[in-house]
Amino acid sequence: MRLLRCAPEDGFTNMAVDEAVLRAHAAGEVPPTLRLYAWNPPAISIGYFQRARRDIDLEACARAGVDVVRRLTGGRGVLHADEVTYSIVITERAFAGAGVLEAYRILSEGLVAGLRRLGLEAHLAPGQRAHPGPSGANCFAAAASCDLVVNGLKICGSAQVRRDGVVLQHGALPLRLVDPSGFWCEPGAPPHATDLTSALGRRPEWEEVAEALAAGFAEALGVTLQPGNLTPREQESARQLRDARYATEAWNLRR
Repeated sequence: MRLLRCAPEDGFTNMAVDEAVLRAHAAGEVPPTLRLYAWNPPAISIGYFQRARRDIDLEACARAGVDVVRRLTGGRGVLHADEVTYSIVITERAFAGAGVLEAYRILSEGLVAGLRRLGLEAHLAPGQRAHPGPSGANCFAAAASCDLVVNGLKICGSAQVRRDGVVLQHGALPLRLVDPSGFWCEPGAPPHATDLTSALGRRPEWEEVAEALAAGFAEALGVTLQPGNLTPREQESARQLRDARYATEAWNLRR
């Protein structure tokens, strides 16, 4: 499995790169890939089916310099600021016919193993939500059955899509949560979440967390990670996807 450690990028580029890697793997041009990355400037990513104008205060985001980008995956909105983000692209055949939730469980074992290397015991949230009640547009307001919790609080949210026989799953692991309440149109439920700094009692370095996650995925999936780079075709594909899709209002405000 290829390992990509990427420099911080804006949200439009990050989502374009995730899709470019998915397309390249579906075409047989690159191996399964684990990508670790960050966001600069901060951005809100919204789920594929979310209604941006209904859920997000776009004027508040513009005033704060926070981009809004629609993901290829489902789920709710996430404010990406001080975090390690992972994405994994792998063929559906790796899951031997497993359904969506089972695929989440398998891939989440990599996150669990990575967090254990940092000294945290995490597990998948039980049931559909760990904390019933309205959650609004904010992903971290409640834990779904595909999310990881530590001491009963959500610490990592993930989303998944399948295209052309390939699974893309990505998720956010906050080093420190940033209050996103001013960016939602409706307040929803208060966040039932924690971050790595609070859970560990110290602030970990980005590289420390990235290394732990990489080792955790290698352990859980039984693979050897080979550091690599985006191919020229992936880079060009990402540029085209960014300009034609992810940086456009036609895509981001389509619902």
